[in-house]
Amino acid sequence: MLKLKRSLNLKNLVKVDGDDTAEVTVSHFTETRPDLLGEVNQCLGTVPMAEWNAYYHNEDEDEEQEEGEQSGEYYKLTGRDSLVFLVDASREMFVKGEDGEPSNFDMTMEAVRSVYTSKIISSDRDLVALVFYGTEQSKNPKDSFKHVYVYHDLDEPGAKRVQDVDALRGEKGAQLAAETMGSGETSLGDALWCCANLYSDIKLRLSHKRLMIFTCRDEPHGGDSVKDRQARTKASDLKETGVVIDLMHLMKPGGFDVARFFCDVVSPPEDESELGLQMEPCGKLEDLKKRVRAKEQKKRTMARLNLILGEGLNVAVGLYATAVKATKPGSIKLYRETNEQVRSKTRTFHTQTGSLLLPSEIKKAQIYGKKMIVLERDEVDTIKRFDDPGLLLIGFKPMEKLKLHHHIRPAIFIYPEENEIKGSACLFSALLTKCREKNVFALCRCISRRNYPPRFVALVPQKEEMDEGRVQITPPGFNAFSLPYADDLRTLDPPQCPRASQPQVDMMKQIVSKLRFKYRSEAFENPVIQQHYRNLEALALDMVAPEETDDLIMPKVEQIDQRLGPLVQDFKDLVYPAYYNPDNKPAAKRKTADSGGGAEKKPKVEVSEDELKARVQNGTLGKLTVSVLKEACKQFGIRTTGTKKQELIDAVTGHLGS
Repeated sequence: MLKLKRSLNLKNLVKVDGDDTAEVTVSHFTETRPDLLGEVNQCLGTVPMAEWNAYYHNEDEDEEQEEGEQSGEYYKLTGRDSLVFLVDASREMFVKGEDGEPSNFDMTMEAVRSVYTSKIISSDRDLVALVFYGTEQSKNPKDSFKHVYVYHDLDEPGAKRVQDVDALRGEKGAQLAAETMGSGETSLGDALWCCANLYSDIKLRLSHKRLMIFTCRDEPHGGDSVKDRQARTKASDLKETGVVIDLMHLMKPGGFDVARFFCDVVSPPEDESELGLQMEPCGKLEDLKKRVRAKEQKKRTMARLNLILGEGLNVAVGLYATAVKATKPGSIKLYRETNEQVRSKTRTFHTQTGSLLLPSEIKKAQIYGKKMIVLERDEVDTIKRFDDPGLLLIGFKPMEKLKLHHHIRPAIFIYPEENEIKGSACLFSALLTKCREKNVFALCRCISRRNYPPRFVALVPQKEEMDEGRVQITPPGFNAFSLPYADDLRTLDPPQCPRASQPQVDMMKQIVSKLRFKYRSEAFENPVIQQHYRNLEALALDMVAPEETDDLIMPKVEQIDQRLGPLVQDFKDLVYPAYYNPDNKPAAKRKTADSGGGAEKKPKVEVSEDELKARVQNGTLGKLTVSVLKEACKQFGIRTTGTKKQELIDAVTGHLGS
């Protein structure tokens, strides 16, 4: 591939000897230097701009799709989450609590900021909005609603929005809110109507629509039955369009009575695992954050497939990732003079004529038995496509047939999707119950997406577990474990090491028992990733210095010493002899080759010319390793164009075939 650099001598870069086509990448010229675009077009055969835009290939989009679950392709399939914060701006919200406790408005802004920052890190393509009601000033599209102030439209979160929310925190934030919005009459019906318009203006596909109401007034209209009826009607309209309304009620003198008004406004729990409507109001910031986090984090499906139990018998299921590795976000290329994002666009041209090649004019080929097999694009797609996506039931196996070494990657949780096929939940539940009763797992062939290779998976039943308060801890469903192929299994010779004596084993058992603790994955954060995001946050929000992170994975040496006491020294005395000194351990002298102790070099594997010719004719030249092919090229004086295996095979085939 040829890259157009900053040099203006473009004609010399386009000429390629011996090739039929050349791929030319135009990086930041097309977006940040339009004055050079005419010269690029002239050098490449005066390709019109319309054709460039019609047949370009964006490399960055491929990189996004390879990143995994949160790629651009993932959002196209599942849609984006949306969340609207509807905050009461009445005077009661700004009253401070006892003993210097923050006001309800302060706690709400802290919770909103927490969601903004978490969205930026975990799912920056989700949409978030912030709307105040009960204000004196009005700010909304076309100013259609009085006493409703749209502080943030429904859009992706960013650093500017976090700074805006920070400005509303504390005493200065309360003063700014009073100057900007003020406190006035309340009409929750108009506020809900305004939020409905925010959703209707979005043209993107939305997977979940959620609205959270923050207030400390259980009767927002002061007993006005007309406004109460209008608010209930508008809330019902919103719920019919798929918007989930949640109430985050805050502490007030005398207590908050949900039954007075809001029980008819909020949405019922979507399933038994939902937190549901809490009757007790939030009095502390941590309680409010916990409740908001439980509501705004929505379970997302990796894919929706059909579980094929037999001919004409399908069950719709959703695939959920139970564990995903947290990684740093990928870097973005910027143009150094303007800091604008740079995208690479690749096009393929004919080297002799310089004309732009369309996708239909590009073919792929494979050499097999000295013959070039040319494949059309649809033929390549057909080869890649094994079958339609889905889970095909093969049979059932006893649970003892599933071994520990069969676990090669984290399991995927499978749950029925009743909305896709009616009756899926009932049939899925029956299958789950029978598998648990008979202590068997279901063996299936899984193709998660189009053009994905098939894998065998074991569907292991999982029982529902409830705590003492009848709150679901573990949901019922199947855990899908990917099974290895025969090629994935290897036989390894265990290393020969001296075995520990029984007293040493007993002593180590005492040490392990004293150092045991209950492990919870959520209690340990990755310090590298946490520090990375703190640094980004400090840069984006113009902070003086990033917040310090606590490295929770570092061992607590003092506590360990207190727990173990003299056991460590006793174990050392038992295992290591008295004369053992690890600090002054002499280095072992290297023996020379004459003394017979040197490392023996592996003998070179030579292949005769007749054997190479036979392999070329049979098409089995590819079974030789790269090192053997290199030695063969040196042995017979074959010139190669590179060191890759296919290049070595082409060189040997060309030499022996001529």
